[in-house]
Amino acid sequence: MVVVVCLVTQVARAQTNEAPFVIPALHEWKGSTGQFEWKQNVKLIVDPKYKEQLLPVAQLLAEDWSIAAGAPQPAVGAGKATGGAVFFTFNNRDTALHAEGYRLHINEGIVIEAKDKAGAIWATRTLLQLLEQNAQHKLPKGVALDYPQYEVRGFVLDVGRKFFSLDFLRNYVKFMSYYKMNDFHIHLNDNGFKQFFGDNWDSTYSAFRLQNDTYPGLTAKDGSYSKKEFIELQKMAQRYGVNIIPEIDVPAHSLAFSKAVPGIGSKQYGMDHLDLDNPLTYKVIDNVFREYLQGPKPVFIGKEVHIGTDEYAKKDAEKFRKFTDHYIRFVESFGKKVRMWGSLTHAQGTTPVKVKGVTMNLWYNGYAEPKDMFALGYKGISTPDGWLYIVPAAGYYYDYLNTKKLYEEWTPNRIGKETFDEHYPLLRGGAFAVWNDHVGNGITEKDVHHRVFPAMQVLAQKMWDGSVKPMAYTDFEMHARQLEEGPGLNMLGRIRAKDSLVLAMNAGGIFNPSATITTAEVNAPYDENEKAIHLRGGNSFITTPYPGIGYGYTVSFSIRPEAGNAPNAVLFGSKDAVVTLNQQGSGKLGFSREGYHYSFDYSVPVNEWTLIVIRGNNKGTSLYVNGVLKEKLEGAKRTFPNGKQTAKVQTLFFPLEFIGDKSNAAKALIRNLKVFNTELSDSAISALRDL
Repeated sequence: MVVVVCLVTQVARAQTNEAPFVIPALHEWKGSTGQFEWKQNVKLIVDPKYKEQLLPVAQLLAEDWSIAAGAPQPAVGAGKATGGAVFFTFNNRDTALHAEGYRLHINEGIVIEAKDKAGAIWATRTLLQLLEQNAQHKLPKGVALDYPQYEVRGFVLDVGRKFFSLDFLRNYVKFMSYYKMNDFHIHLNDNGFKQFFGDNWDSTYSAFRLQNDTYPGLTAKDGSYSKKEFIELQKMAQRYGVNIIPEIDVPAHSLAFSKAVPGIGSKQYGMDHLDLDNPLTYKVIDNVFREYLQGPKPVFIGKEVHIGTDEYAKKDAEKFRKFTDHYIRFVESFGKKVRMWGSLTHAQGTTPVKVKGVTMNLWYNGYAEPKDMFALGYKGISTPDGWLYIVPAAGYYYDYLNTKKLYEEWTPNRIGKETFDEHYPLLRGGAFAVWNDHVGNGITEKDVHHRVFPAMQVLAQKMWDGSVKPMAYTDFEMHARQLEEGPGLNMLGRIRAKDSLVLAMNAGGIFNPSATITTAEVNAPYDENEKAIHLRGGNSFITTPYPGIGYGYTVSFSIRPEAGNAPNAVLFGSKDAVVTLNQQGSGKLGFSREGYHYSFDYSVPVNEWTLIVIRGNNKGTSLYVNGVLKEKLEGAKRTFPNGKQTAKVQTLFFPLEFIGDKSNAAKALIRNLKVFNTELSDSAISALRDL
């Protein structure tokens, strides 16, 4: 009998569900046996006592699940927990639940017990990640206890030196929320380096990205956000559990202000520094902050506002300290908490700067020594440049973060050379950053995201659970590759399929080989004799199932252009990019994206068939003609009159939404289109034929 009991026990243990993979990893997991099947008619029910707070969370889960699964939205309502349903409630008695924490019970139904609204949101993100990883929508039964170690899990985006669309910011809110990153710091103004603009401040690029009615000339002409748009972005972010932290960076990095209001720039240190001796400087910056903070419905709706205070000239430390203290108190007078860049070790002096309630981004120990700032009483967010700064294609800091080293060695308690206790009370958390220092270098939103995505996954783990490493980095990376950016998002342009050929044109139609998805709309006739679609210029197009394909692709097609193609006649297009004949009127094949225009040194012959292959990755774009490499656009440099150089990035996120265009299509026959979600080798490309 004893032997039989032991054998039964061993079988039961073998069936116990192991902790499922999510990012960040669950703090605790007690597995049971079996699976819960998430059915299409699942109901989401909230505890009537907490209806006001939890109904929006349940509704968010319903919307996201519908988008992710392509299924109808589940019913949402208040009531009692029932079998097969998802039930939301608060639990304020459970001492194991910390802020933003939750217990997730998966059994015959699902019960979410959250500490607060944020915890309930994070529980839904866990469910969505679990569902994403199981095609049958089955979840392992068990109980999870989960909560973050750090209250601030952040990402800083420099939109001052590179404009990012509102759609990008919205998508990033969803993306960050999916990985439980809760702090989106938007750096609203900045400027380029004058050595890349003829050493002339007047011609040096600068931008302030928010609508300003007091000084209309302040708002950037090449991309900005209206007040209404920015308010709606913040409200949307709150719904997803993400705090938007707006930053107005003064008194350095401030060329946009000195251009908008002449006379407040420093003649001593440069026009990107504000003149701290000029009373007008204070008046202008007061007015700018006031415009976004005053009234019952301010533009900055969150609890915290960032005032910059980064890298001002050391010689004027006392005036800088006075300026900093003024704006801490000024912003606080509107009921906000203040964040600022750590600079007070660099700017030592006797002028007092307010401490209580102020948070520093501790980015470089030479500018703000963390132990000294903590000793003064400042709270800190670990933002060490030597670990966490992405500066795309600049040749310094990181183009891509060293995610392996971060996973294995870094936690927010490591700031430069200093290491603090992981539970140090003044350490609020961490943030990594993208700085777009080299204005006009060809970097796109897609390029930035390609750099951020792997870092976001790793740092979500590190900022949620500190030094805990749930598995070896190689295993983490392998599992992480299978997760996407969040429901409805595909900013990487991944097209996953069993075979590398993911899209093809056959018998005049576009189809997806793995799913046999046919085109939805065609406005281009099929030429039976040539076995090709016929783009006729103007409104002539055929749609595909995909807006585009991201880096690591190969696209091949045969083309016979007609004479008389208009400038920039479109062969392939989407909202992100176009591939054109007669690029910029040059007669050459080329592409454009985000205001950057590139031409291959090749004109496609008129009235004859040519096999074109375009292969692209995160470094550049290559053109093959009839199986032979014609040109590789990669590694180019921009050289300035003073000899300075920056990169000229020539990547292409290949557009696939349309073959042709609704207003300026090419005049050409196209056949034998093939899209591969991999970079074919040169030998494989040379073997392609126009069949």
